[in-house]
Amino acid sequence: MTTYEEFIQQNEDRDGIRFTWNVWPSSRIDSTRLVVPLGCLYQPLKERPDLPPILYDPVICTRTTCRAILNPLCQVDYRAKLWVCNFCFQRNAFPAQYAAISEQHQPAELVAGYSTIEYTITRAPCMPPVFLFVVDTCMDEEELTALKDSLQMSLSLLPANALVGLITFGKMVQVHEFGTEGCSKSYVFRGTKDLSAKQIQDMLGIGRGPGPQQAGQQQQAMRGATAPVPPANRFLQPLHRCDMALTDLLGELQRDPWPVPQGKRYLRSTGAALSIAVGLLECTYPNTGGRILLFVGGPCSQGPGQVVDDELKHPIRSHHDIQKDNAKFMKRAIKHYEALALRTATNGHCIDIYSCALDQTGLMEMKQCCNSTGGHMVMGDSFNSSLFKQTFQRVFAGDEKNELKMAFNGTLEIKCSRELKIEGGIGSCVSLNVKNASVSDTEIGMGNTVQWKLCTMSPNTTMAFFFEVANQHAAPIPQGGRGCLQFITQYQHSSGQRRIRVTTVARSWADATANLHMISAGFDQEAAAVLMSRMVVYRAESDDGPDTLRWIDRQLIRLCQKFGEYGKDDPNSFRLAENFSLFPQFMYHLRRSQFLQVFNNSPDETTFYRHMLMREDLTQSLIMIQPILYSYSFNGPPEPVLLDTSSIQPDRILLMDTFFQILIFHGETIAQWRKDKYQEMPEYENFKQLLQAPVDDAQEILLTRFPMPRYIDTEQGGSQARFLLSKVNPSQTHNNMYAYGQVSSKIKTDGGAPVLTDDVSLQVFMEHLKKLAVSSTT
Repeated sequence: MTTYEEFIQQNEDRDGIRFTWNVWPSSRIDSTRLVVPLGCLYQPLKERPDLPPILYDPVICTRTTCRAILNPLCQVDYRAKLWVCNFCFQRNAFPAQYAAISEQHQPAELVAGYSTIEYTITRAPCMPPVFLFVVDTCMDEEELTALKDSLQMSLSLLPANALVGLITFGKMVQVHEFGTEGCSKSYVFRGTKDLSAKQIQDMLGIGRGPGPQQAGQQQQAMRGATAPVPPANRFLQPLHRCDMALTDLLGELQRDPWPVPQGKRYLRSTGAALSIAVGLLECTYPNTGGRILLFVGGPCSQGPGQVVDDELKHPIRSHHDIQKDNAKFMKRAIKHYEALALRTATNGHCIDIYSCALDQTGLMEMKQCCNSTGGHMVMGDSFNSSLFKQTFQRVFAGDEKNELKMAFNGTLEIKCSRELKIEGGIGSCVSLNVKNASVSDTEIGMGNTVQWKLCTMSPNTTMAFFFEVANQHAAPIPQGGRGCLQFITQYQHSSGQRRIRVTTVARSWADATANLHMISAGFDQEAAAVLMSRMVVYRAESDDGPDTLRWIDRQLIRLCQKFGEYGKDDPNSFRLAENFSLFPQFMYHLRRSQFLQVFNNSPDETTFYRHMLMREDLTQSLIMIQPILYSYSFNGPPEPVLLDTSSIQPDRILLMDTFFQILIFHGETIAQWRKDKYQEMPEYENFKQLLQAPVDDAQEILLTRFPMPRYIDTEQGGSQARFLLSKVNPSQTHNNMYAYGQVSSKIKTDGGAPVLTDDVSLQVFMEHLKKLAVSSTT
């Protein structure tokens, strides 16, 4: 019999799914008492090299209110050629092409191991993806040259049939036209004016979307036959036809020519440029996979979406300004970008924002453009840094068939058993407002729907979904019953094909009054920590900071009261089962994390961190919440150590992975030896190897992580050691180090380095938690 841990891992590998509870309470009232909601993390495009390629359409339940897809959990009558839907129990006849099926001769979708399966819809038209580059030219020569190099490099990574376009902006916005031999031609728009899609369409002289005839002409044109070029193609052309022209155009890009007086900022029209890009795709390729790649080197300082004025003496808003309601451009800018995000998502396009500047660029106001459409948000100091260059290269990573690992214009629908209802989803998506009997009255995240739009997805894209047990206490579910869920994701593959991926899963019901131990044994604390984090961050966007922290604390106390073992009013008797024991620790680190503590971070940084937590998979999310710490010493191989001040020792090197940073920290003695260059002496070869080991391990992480993390090399007393000290549990601080002082050798041997902070340590936090959990008054 496999353990729960193995069962959970198998399900994640096969279906890309992790549930908070793997045995479900059979009544609504019992499920609300579990504190952590019944929910799951789901990766719609989890990489599965063993999936069989299926080139026919799925078989769908004939009941119009159900429309679930045939799956291994359905009952099948092979003699009568019938199948019973496991969601609505409708009896359906198999279509004619299934006439030969038998128990020995089953189609893939009925095989038990294929609870996740992917269909390729061969009838659907094959459309190439669209890439529209929107480039800021308000930056110095060095930055612009580095950006141009990266853009030219990216052209070699795109499929040859991809449609590409270019918009550049500074004080004015230029939409570049291809196909004019010998000279470059562009349409120039004022950066202070917000234009509707209709106005852009009229000004650029393009018809509404390619009709069937035009689409045929385009297909011809892409095959190289001569055909009249439809007007839309002047701005968006297949890469193999405009590659040279676009490369030359990028090479000739100049800085924005408008003079910038002393003490002023560039006049930058980001909001207008983005609006024109959205309008251009809206009137040429609606409901087709497309990406707008926006590159910004500073804040929008004029026109729609403005976040700051052009006076350098007026700094861009901080968290403090926002709290004091002192950010005068913020509300209008947010409204502008939210409207653009909604239009983009409705058309199935996505917006990536690559923001590289030493100051803020207004990511906070623009966040919905990425959050709603699933686009990448990348933040760095310079377009000339390896952090940006390598991250941008990874956007176009290919699979073993050399096809881009990105999907476009997707929708995700959930079907569920009658006993379940859907409360909502949290992730990079928008609601499609499709309601049916499965919609719950309670809303978590984006609710009131059973379908969501995911404009782009990668194998790492992870959605969080929340469910309610609708079954009443008086009508118990018979023993041995199982609840079912089906996730149906339709999307445009990077090759242009339409695909449908279907995941069908089931879990057992249990009566919480009689069998609470069965339910608690199926608790997945890692999935619960990530789902709770998403809920908390979603709340933090609209709630006040202290309220959010109080909410976490209340939930944690209730969970400990429900599942801890203790004697009343006796904190020392408190025990948590092993599969609950790490959960309070995750919540402790979440409370201290940059997702909730905005001190020392700009609004743009907070936005970037939260954006990443809302989209990454379980493993990466856990690293963000509670960083991993490895220790390297002469005493043996590298080992994971506690994220605690006691791990900081003079004769150790530490490697910390916070997801956003990879930090190598040298203890005091090691740092001194390194300064004295012992590693260069042949007799200290082992010291040289010790210094190299964490560097090699860090490189391995840097090779695969997206976006590329910041790499920090520091030592005891170094200015960048603060990154480590802000993350470790402050078990020893300036407040209590003198208690150790009586035994001065104690600090030298295992006390670690004291951290100057007034934060409570994990030990104090746990003591308070135990007291409150066992108290008869709370």
